[in-house]
Amino acid sequence: MKKIIHTTNAPAPLGPYNQAILNKDTLYISGQIAIDPATNEFVLDSIKNETHRVMQNLQAVLEAAGMNFENVLKSSIFISDMNNFGEINEVYGSYFNEATAPARETVEVARLPKDVHIEISMIASL
Repeated sequence: MKKIIHTTNAPAPLGPYNQAILNKDTLYISGQIAIDPATNEFVLDSIKNETHRVMQNLQAVLEAAGMNFENVLKSSIFISDMNNFGEINEVYGSYFNEATAPARETVEVARLPKDVHIEISMIASL
């Protein structure tokens, strides 16, 4: 049975979807972009700050489900410019223990919602 996960510590969905769905022990987190939930403003001043905001939003959703980054099994990272990969990877990596980091793919895409530069979704498990 699926359970809707919602927190005010992450941005509200921009369309007909939920922040996350918990099905049995598996959490499916919708793609997060760099919206500060406290102000509803985009954080786009640098790719590092944008990536930190995305990771903070993901952390808030994980916490709402009683999890943390150690529970993450897989991440999908979508970026608008592969030239930003190094800076994104540095920030992303700071949230994980390298020895237990999840599986991941990083894909350059032509465009992201609201013209942001990065979007990340995750799958986690209890």
